[in-house]
Amino acid sequence: MANARIGIDVGGTFTDLVLLDEFGEPVFHKLPSTPGAPHLAPIRGIVHLLETAKVAPQDVGFIGLGTTVATNMLLERKGARTGLITTEGFRDLLEIGRQQRPLVFDPFTPKPSPLIPREHRFGVRERVTFDGSVLTPLDEREVVDAAKKLRDAGVVSVAICFLHSYAHPAHEQRAGALVRELWQDVHLVTSQALIPEFREYERLTTTVLNAYLLPGMRDYIAQFSAEVRGLGIGAEPLIMSSSGGALRALLAARRPVDTLFSGPSGGVSGSVFISAAAAVKDTINFDMGGTSTEVCVVHRGKPELSHQREIEGFPLRSTAIAVNTIGAGGSSIARVDAGGLLHVGPQSVGADPGPACYGRGGTAPTVTDANVVLGRLHPEFLLGGSLRIDAKRAAVAIEELIARPLRIGVVEAAAAILAVSNNNIAQAVRLVSTSKGLDPADYTLVAYGGAGPLHATSVAAELGISNILIPAGPGILCAFGVLTKDIAMDLSMSRLMTDAGDELGGKVRRVFCELEQRAEEELRESGASVAGLQFAYTIDARYAGQNFELPVLTDLGDTHLREQIRARFHEEHRKVYGFVRETSALELVTFRLRAIVPTAQPRAAKELPARQHARPAGTRAVVFDEADGPIPCDLYERACLAAGQSIRGPVIIEQMDTTTIVTPGFGVLVHPSGNLFLSRDERLAS
Repeated sequence: MANARIGIDVGGTFTDLVLLDEFGEPVFHKLPSTPGAPHLAPIRGIVHLLETAKVAPQDVGFIGLGTTVATNMLLERKGARTGLITTEGFRDLLEIGRQQRPLVFDPFTPKPSPLIPREHRFGVRERVTFDGSVLTPLDEREVVDAAKKLRDAGVVSVAICFLHSYAHPAHEQRAGALVRELWQDVHLVTSQALIPEFREYERLTTTVLNAYLLPGMRDYIAQFSAEVRGLGIGAEPLIMSSSGGALRALLAARRPVDTLFSGPSGGVSGSVFISAAAAVKDTINFDMGGTSTEVCVVHRGKPELSHQREIEGFPLRSTAIAVNTIGAGGSSIARVDAGGLLHVGPQSVGADPGPACYGRGGTAPTVTDANVVLGRLHPEFLLGGSLRIDAKRAAVAIEELIARPLRIGVVEAAAAILAVSNNNIAQAVRLVSTSKGLDPADYTLVAYGGAGPLHATSVAAELGISNILIPAGPGILCAFGVLTKDIAMDLSMSRLMTDAGDELGGKVRRVFCELEQRAEEELRESGASVAGLQFAYTIDARYAGQNFELPVLTDLGDTHLREQIRARFHEEHRKVYGFVRETSALELVTFRLRAIVPTAQPRAAKELPARQHARPAGTRAVVFDEADGPIPCDLYERACLAAGQSIRGPVIIEQMDTTTIVTPGFGVLVHPSGNLFLSRDERLAS
């Protein structure tokens, strides 16, 4: 019986894996990513897990993959050669955009160059109004001519996006059929099938992004799936979506824009699962890996969702967990600019060559090198001994490129690197909390990722946070989070209507019924079972005359639907803007559906066995901000800690996938579940 489940998170520096057997016992593995061949690291990791856990390939019933392939393809501009067919007069919209500068006060900062060069963008005669009325019929000859020119130019993927096609999709549907008749092997994306929403520029950029990423993502998923089958595993891999769900491989290949933030969403899902088991509802998630740091607020066990993000300067209309990402990871590069200011990130050395201390040819000083110099990381090895550390190389890199230009000592330079990095992370947390009227001190900081527990107490001190939760496997929590996800997809549709009249309930239900039918069709086509299919409904609404909308969760079973929508909108408007207009009419703009197929969830972690409290495995001289120089610090092996054991900082707790630093002023309590609770309350520490 196929009871084993494998979760995978492919990061920019490391690939993390976790296997749960039929009894829920976890087996972890962490290895360097292989950016040149992104399928290799997870396949190698799967082989290692199966051998370690002594699980036969045919006993694996679930494989979930969180991947950065689509993201890296965009960041490195390695997508497909793409063409665009759009309404006549609108082919330059990709460059015109919203006429907003990346930096308001710097008119010389360049905008990102379009993913499609002008010679591969064609306008065709057709015109539809906002209400779906046809002003100019589609000129089919121009569509065929444009398709021929794109094919002859070596284009492999085509985006079709017409003005107001969300209100009248027939022109795009016909244009797509014409292109396909002429050019059967083309990769084709139409905006009406992908994102039938208003706001032309955002719909256009999202459609273009999807077309640009589609061929590469489809090849990657096909290659990874074939490699999995080659191991003898019958389960088809599921791909993690940005919104906290899992997509069947075929659907993920069609909609790569929905996977651009799949890795961070896995971490949030894992954090929510762990926090719920620990009865912690309000959290700030702090995921620090090798390349980046992601932060996210979870209120009452629910992460905030965003329906528009920006990636590499391009607006993206796709449902995703509202994660704020910055270039601050263990591999982030420290540098001194021409004015003598120290910067850390966003540039990263990645997995290859990695930080200087890895001894793989890297010479740039990084956050990891600074932690090694300060004694916070093991000076000889990481990852349970599989990754050798060269502390001398770390010191040399910091001496030559940071300490000498700043005319300070190596230790002082390393401490400065960490101070800048921690401040950058604290600013990212403030952006998702303080800037929205939330006090970080009211939340528990959940720290994970390979470097999260290493920096957690310093970041918490910067933000005034008193309580920290370190999961049992923080370095692989994103991979574990993959195992907590249901199969899910998100669809949307713009249909402008006011809340006046008695027919509102019927109109709203008809729109959602259309979305439900689309969801069922797409899930079935992807091979997913729709047994037990569940739906969640949201409406983007606004006061008449407003320019932006607020999301309103909607219960279609309520017989007083209009009153429910108004009441919930007013509650949300008051929370965001501080006032309401009780008598003003509402406009319902975009309707959003989440379709969910529930899957089996991991079992709750077993409690730690009863045993004597662990004693230190040794000591190491460590530099802390709170002390004038290096101080002796007790070292503990996390696997040896006993439930109920409390220790006063400073202390270092080491495990295969991360190192937890408990700085002076904090204490740590070992929960029976194996999670660590760090607190400023010294009553926790003996």
